[in-house]
Amino acid sequence: MSAKENAAVGQLLELLEARYALRVLWALKDGHPQTFRLLQDSVGNITPNTLNTRIKELRAAGLIGHGSDGYIVTTLGADLLKRLNDLQAFAGKWVISQTKKPKP
Repeated sequence: MSAKENAAVGQLLELLEARYALRVLWALKDGHPQTFRLLQDSVGNITPNTLNTRIKELRAAGLIGHGSDGYIVTTLGADLLKRLNDLQAFAGKWVISQTKKPKP
């Protein structure tokens, strides 16, 4: 991977590592617009200030947008979510592996 590609991955990870950023995107993955309140409920345990900050960052990054019906993922955001789709299958396998793990 080139230095330029590494920098791009680093920038994306920095954005997604922000608290609740992935959860906000994940809450919008079905493609249906959500109002601020509905999005807050979908994410769960997120303060209005934190949600507002994440929305601003994700909008500035071109991953979500806002229309007359609420917040929705953009084409770019949908592409990212498509690439993260395997996360759901992996999470299921991971949880099972954790329950089988011997306790220390």
